[in-house]
Amino acid sequence: MTPASTSRPRVSPWVLSAFWFGSAFHWLLLLLILMPENVVTFVGEDRKGTFLGLLAGIGAVMALVLPPLVGAHSDRTGKRLPYLRMGLIVNLVGLAVMALAASALGGMAGFWVYLLGFLLVQFGNNFATAPYSALIPELVAPGERGRYSGVMAMLQALGQLLGAVSAVVIGLLKLPVLVSFVLIALLLIGPALVTLRGVPEPDTVVPRPAGGPTMSWRQLFAHQPFLWVFVTRVLFSLGQYSVQPFLQYYNKDVLRQSDAGTSTSVMLLCIIVGSIASASLGGRISDRVGRKPVIYVAGTLMAAAALLLLVAPSFGAALALAGAFGLGFGAFTSVDWALGSDAMPSQSSYARDMGIWHVAFVAPQMSSAPQGALLDWGNAQGGNLGYTLVFGIAAVCFILGVILIRNVPDTRRAAA
Repeated sequence: MTPASTSRPRVSPWVLSAFWFGSAFHWLLLLLILMPENVVTFVGEDRKGTFLGLLAGIGAVMALVLPPLVGAHSDRTGKRLPYLRMGLIVNLVGLAVMALAASALGGMAGFWVYLLGFLLVQFGNNFATAPYSALIPELVAPGERGRYSGVMAMLQALGQLLGAVSAVVIGLLKLPVLVSFVLIALLLIGPALVTLRGVPEPDTVVPRPAGGPTMSWRQLFAHQPFLWVFVTRVLFSLGQYSVQPFLQYYNKDVLRQSDAGTSTSVMLLCIIVGSIASASLGGRISDRVGRKPVIYVAGTLMAAAALLLLVAPSFGAALALAGAFGLGFGAFTSVDWALGSDAMPSQSSYARDMGIWHVAFVAPQMSSAPQGALLDWGNAQGGNLGYTLVFGIAAVCFILGVILIRNVPDTRRAAA
């Protein structure tokens, strides 16, 4: 065990990662179901890709800047949970503003209020999760991080599963949009309370000198394990955000589904069931054979599924491919957090460094704006060219991630 991990009692992986369950439910229902539907009501069909990409891109700026700053402050105070509490409150306020805009306003005025609410959501959620992200590397020994990361991935997948099921039910019952926002708020609060009550917080600042000095940003990126984990995570995230924001539009325009919201939820269910099947297993396997072999298989499977979705002959075939993508995504997610935790060079700055590493996940969200414009331009040329371009970009990013992950030293196996 590391010095940091012995400073507090052992915590159940289910309690430690409970908030990730609520956050996963929150983001699936918000990003993949509500926001695409709401944007169309604000700006219409012709500009939906551009404005959805703009919304996601502007929100990503908040997620890009905040985590390293909040993480560094958390390292100085030695506290993690107060940030989760405060961030949760701001997150809930932002959801309320978005709900107001979506249910009571319209047109471009409604869109700008909706954007304000989304910025509050991004601020609150990132304020909460930046210090929270430090708990696995801080409390868990390297030899167990694969298992803990697997539990975290499974809880995230279960949160997404519940979000997709909820979206299907809400769509079938034609419930008002306000119901979805209230449900998101409730499912965010409950798991947060489990983590807040179950993870002990020290009464005083935890001394961290034993973990080594805090590195500058330049020194951090000169540390080879961190550098290549950062680069490969950027690539995998670029692949994800080339497709994810536009999945509902793909169902409508390519698969010709009359109820695109419900069919997207069904497709997400297939992805999530596949990811649940592989999440815990991938983490446990990585504790035995190393992280990289799992990512090789997962990334290749994700790239193949993204390309084959372009030629899926039917909705049923697309669902099968979605399940295959989920198998790869679940395995990747289970290993991703463990690989990132292994790459942290200094125990004295876990939250700041995890916040910087988290930038590799959120910064690619900024590509949603040009990707949305590319989607609209390509589709205007005919033949659903826009979808060919963005899905093709996703596959290329996944393959590059698989190739470059070879450069990541397996610090876990070396330590063993």
